[in-house]
Amino acid sequence: MAPKDYDSSLPPVPSFDFDPGSSPNDNASSDSDTDSTCPFCHISSVFPPYDPADPPPSSSPLLNPERTSPQPATFIILSTPHLVAFLDIMPLSIGHVLLCPRPHRPKLTDVSPAESAELGRYLRILSAAVVRATGVGDWNVVQNNGAAAAQVVPHMHFHVIPRPELRDQRSERFTATMFGRGQRDELDEDEAAELAERVRRTVAEVVRADGEEVAKL
Repeated sequence: MAPKDYDSSLPPVPSFDFDPGSSPNDNASSDSDTDSTCPFCHISSVFPPYDPADPPPSSSPLLNPERTSPQPATFIILSTPHLVAFLDIMPLSIGHVLLCPRPHRPKLTDVSPAESAELGRYLRILSAAVVRATGVGDWNVVQNNGAAAAQVVPHMHFHVIPRPELRDQRSERFTATMFGRGQRDELDEDEAAELAERVRRTVAEVVRADGEEVAKL
């Protein structure tokens, strides 16, 4: 039997090169790619991409949390031409991060194959970075689709949530709140700025290490 031909319609494996000329608007092909009422679309529109292996310093205006004003301050962790990641403003634990595509994709099934591949790649990178930055070795990855599934913002996103050891009622509260029940605490902005910087640095370390591994192949 002849070998199966390679399907060229599939997205290529993402490279570790970064195009500094890309901008958030490069990804929008139609008005349906943005929603003026969506807070995650707003975040995507005001934070330009940067090289994740070489992030700007925390003092850079590119990372200014107030860029999203009058919406709540946003602490960026990752910003590529296709994805953004930032600290959750109502975290379940220290280091709770959201990862989403820049274009408005209401549910996981709305994400393009190329976006899906990059989400998968950076979901692993963010998990490794959050573990290093927080020192918490266990974590949850959660992705909800639709209001009945506890999706609050209708823009597809993953939660990366460090899971410190919790006992008794605190553990039950953590699990219940993760799925849309219970009270969540607001993000402390002073702590968030320091944490975001720490996670960005660890993201850069993981991305550079990945690049070195690829170069050895």
